[in-house]
Amino acid sequence: MEFTAQEIADLIKGTIEGRPDVVVHDVSKIEDGRPGTLSFLANPKYTHYLYSTQASVVIINNDFNLNGDKNPDTTLIRTPDAYSAFAKLLATYNKRREPQAGIADTSIVSAKAQIGKDVYIGEYVVIEEGAIIGDGVQLYPHTYIGQDTSIGNGTKLYIGVKIYHDCHIGQNCTIHAGTVIGSDGFGFAPQQEQDYKKIPQIGNVIIEDNVEIGTNCTIDRATMGSTLIRKGVKLDNLIQVAHNVYIGENTVIAAQSGISGSSSIGSNCMLGGQVGIAGHLEIADEVKIGAQSGISNHIREKGATVLGSPAYDISAFKRAFTYFRNLPKIVKRIDWLEKKLKDQQENK
Repeated sequence: MEFTAQEIADLIKGTIEGRPDVVVHDVSKIEDGRPGTLSFLANPKYTHYLYSTQASVVIINNDFNLNGDKNPDTTLIRTPDAYSAFAKLLATYNKRREPQAGIADTSIVSAKAQIGKDVYIGEYVVIEEGAIIGDGVQLYPHTYIGQDTSIGNGTKLYIGVKIYHDCHIGQNCTIHAGTVIGSDGFGFAPQQEQDYKKIPQIGNVIIEDNVEIGTNCTIDRATMGSTLIRKGVKLDNLIQVAHNVYIGENTVIAAQSGISGSSSIGSNCMLGGQVGIAGHLEIADEVKIGAQSGISNHIREKGATVLGSPAYDISAFKRAFTYFRNLPKIVKRIDWLEKKLKDQQENK
């Protein structure tokens, strides 16, 4: 797939400095630029690469000032935000690569399912009765859609995604390969015989619009009611969301994090990788949790930043860690002082 500099500038509403007819057919990092590729410069620490890159076209910010003694040997496109413009181009590129609408012969679609317009249903997809598939939905091969589940307009489910019965996925969501939504929550009641009785999980999962979920995530259905993920949430790969969890709007969670049952996370929160949250906890809006933190208590302060396991205020954690790092020196100093004191007492 090829684009001219002029086509790129038109798409991102940019201004060209150089050849408008130069053609690119791939993208590259500015430090690894090759002829025929498109790159961008947004981080000032990469500025020097602009004067050596072999990329044919580079997107820069409007306010970027060129070095008067050097002229980049590339076509430049100025735009208010180079990073956002480049992201927009990548999205356009991906969209052109998407499969065309159509239903594969090997798919199994119930006659009692409702299928929208311009839908792509790949090889070996299974759609059960009562399911509702919105307009423009893309279901990649080996996807499973359970009974009475709905998928909103424009949503993409990649290879091997499994959505159990009675779940509801919003519009323009992206769910990556291997993710399972709506499996049973981890509910077992201890018995006198020291075994466990399974508690039926009769709720569902509701995912609102514009949510993106990475590969191999698991989102459990509620025991009763709904496991609820609000609009704009972004989940990385390998994340566990347990039964009856609530995640507020535009919260982002990095890979390998786990959220125990019935916990509630506010809006606009940021969780680092491998964060663990115990059950039945409340996390306020705009909270930031550092990687590998363990949350065992409520965080009710809006905008708090915590770190550690158990996690606490990041400023206090950093002070404590400074002492911990110097602990061998402190112990050595205490030993010396104790010996000094003992010697003084013996010489009296």
